[in-house]
Amino acid sequence: AVTMSEPFRKRWGLFPHPEVARTIAALDARADCQRIVRLMGQYDMAWDMQRALELALFYTYGSDSVSTLLNRTGEFREHGQKRYDDTRLLIGHFLEAGWDSEAGAHALDRINRTHAHYRIPNDDYLFVLWTFIEFPLRWSKVYARRPMTAHEREAGFNFWVEIGRRMGLSDIPPTKAAFDAFIEGYKQRHFKPCAASAQVAQDTLRVGQGWLPWPLKGLVAPVVYSLFDDDALFLAAVGARKPPRWFAALVRGGLRAHGWLRRGTRLGAYPLRLADTPNRTYPGNRYSIEQLKPVHLQRVEGEAPSGTPGDAEAAVAPAGRCPFA
Repeated sequence: AVTMSEPFRKRWGLFPHPEVARTIAALDARADCQRIVRLMGQYDMAWDMQRALELALFYTYGSDSVSTLLNRTGEFREHGQKRYDDTRLLIGHFLEAGWDSEAGAHALDRINRTHAHYRIPNDDYLFVLWTFIEFPLRWSKVYARRPMTAHEREAGFNFWVEIGRRMGLSDIPPTKAAFDAFIEGYKQRHFKPCAASAQVAQDTLRVGQGWLPWPLKGLVAPVVYSLFDDDALFLAAVGARKPPRWFAALVRGGLRAHGWLRRGTRLGAYPLRLADTPNRTYPGNRYSIEQLKPVHLQRVEGEAPSGTPGDAEAAVAPAGRCPFA
């Protein structure tokens, strides 16, 4: 059985418990991948994992096929904060409790039933899955309080591959190197300038702008794009300009400094659980997993819509095409 809770507490209210790292190192990267990922996400690299997965989701907008579907649903345009919170919570439930727990299994089932309403090519699923594997590695290497160990990288790969299997994906590459090679071909086919990609990216940036006072709203886009300034293909796909070199260096340097300052200390909740995180859509974290779905699907699934409903059939995108190009 997977043990999904530990009694670890910060030492003197500020310093991480050394047993967390020792426990991770002693676990099996395949059989215990759920527990390793949870320990990293709740104790050792909580803030870093959150930022990495946010960037992973944003990177999916580089695909014309993915963005065309997202743009047609209108969910990010009309209900951006809800889509952000729903995605964060659904992923958070199986990260926190494991895929066989009641909450984790329910969250995966909710994701699968949502996806069943659309025609989504397997390659698109694989691309999105790859971002969840890749971006925690990228973030930990540059900005986190420490890089992930080879043991942790292997566990992360095994964790997300199993999630992919439970989502019904086929032809999942067997190794990270093989996955990377597949993605290079995918990007050549799908990372192309597309109005849908630009629109969904702008809609998502507006969500972040909504969290800030007006003098800072204008910084959201250049800060985010500074983290992708070495990926010309992605920037072109979403119609973004490369930020000035000095600005990107300032953003990256600030994040590296932030990671360095957190090397030996832990601020905030320890462990960090979903119940401890702010929730703008569901104040006080009062929600059911069944609510975590697009507004336009509430009508399709027989519920009273909580927002402006759309037409589920109009939301279905032809595979691999950008009608706005």
